[in-house]
Amino acid sequence: MSSYIIQEGNKLEGTVRISGSKNSSLPIIAATILNGGETTLYNVPNIHDTQMMFEILRQIGGKVTKKNNKVIINTKDIHKYEIPEELMRQMRSS
Repeated sequence: MSSYIIQEGNKLEGTVRISGSKNSSLPIIAATILNGGETTLYNVPNIHDTQMMFEILRQIGGKVTKKNNKVIINTKDIHKYEIPEELMRQMRSS
């Protein structure tokens, strides 16, 4: 991790990009099923657990599209609600 030393008298300015949180992203991804339509999420971390959630949604009939820093999830065609066991075993979160 980078560190910055600020000397007195110097102005601090710039932009810091904050990464997404797995702990908030996973429940939000799961809740897209309740929408029954299109949901756009921004800044979702690209980690194993989120990828497994996207694959679970695809397996039960959802569509997941990634564009730049956003994920578009469409759950209008979900027709199953049983999660494939092999995908659940790959999830590290509860």
